[in-house]
Amino acid sequence: MITSIFKKSTPINYSLIGILTIILYFVYQFHNPTGINSWNDIAKKAGALVLIFASLLLANFIVKKNALTRDSSYTALYYLLFLLFFPKIMSSMNLLLANFFILLSLRRLISLQTLKFTKEKIFDASLWIFVASLFHYWALIFIVLVYISIIFNASRDYRNWLIPFVALFGFAVVFLFYDLLFDKSVVTNFLQSNAVSYKIDYFTSQSQNIAFSIFAVFLVFFVFPYLFSIPNKPLNLQASYKKVFFATLISVVIFLISANKSNEILVFSFLPMAIIATNTVEHFQSKFQQELILLISISCGFFCFFSQL
Repeated sequence: MITSIFKKSTPINYSLIGILTIILYFVYQFHNPTGINSWNDIAKKAGALVLIFASLLLANFIVKKNALTRDSSYTALYYLLFLLFFPKIMSSMNLLLANFFILLSLRRLISLQTLKFTKEKIFDASLWIFVASLFHYWALIFIVLVYISIIFNASRDYRNWLIPFVALFGFAVVFLFYDLLFDKSVVTNFLQSNAVSYKIDYFTSQSQNIAFSIFAVFLVFFVFPYLFSIPNKPLNLQASYKKVFFATLISVVIFLISANKSNEILVFSFLPMAIIATNTVEHFQSKFQQELILLISISCGFFCFFSQL
């Protein structure tokens, strides 16, 4: 039944996911009404919902544009489910912004497979990563993915290796200009946010611990079959699938080294994990196996969401 609903990419499917996103967002806000004291607070809450929708649409666009999955709506579904694992993200404006800019960067990096406008794509991807670092410093590590992408798709032209430095220079000029004219503490605060912590002792409730544990199990369950399936993918798409894996790996590294650690930092892994999960589900030929995996995924997502309200 579940596969019959989401195995196709139709407006009805996306409308269902969109409506579900709105309902669950308001359920979360109803159970966590803190921070709503003015119109400015309401605007921030509305902005968070817009960012969630924009990220969901952008994630789906990246997958469809680059043919990373079959014609299904599983990726959008899994993106929403991973969001439900850690519902506090719905009120974490900085992480939502950082993740949105990383998605813009991934869009450009994955599309390098076309070998068109290579230099522009490398510049844009690098610039979006630097912008994302304003909202979460360690998003900077995604610059590694830029160079991995260059190795896969554009290594022959030495100028491509220098483009991220050009993007860094342009970003630094604008950033310093803003610091000098408007807020002289911006650069200082940015440089002070590079603290590192490897401790995972931040859990404030058992439900957070359970959600993290289930997500870790999903990560292992989906990633290993995905890795073994890459050699069987079309040759022109194998580099893109490898980038998805490295994006997941970088997301985990960001989580592990970030100070002020929380489950919400795993937001950077949502798109690559959604792509990996979709490929794993689509790999199974048995409809029963697909139904079982989707049923377990949906059940775990909703369990984690309501247990943390």
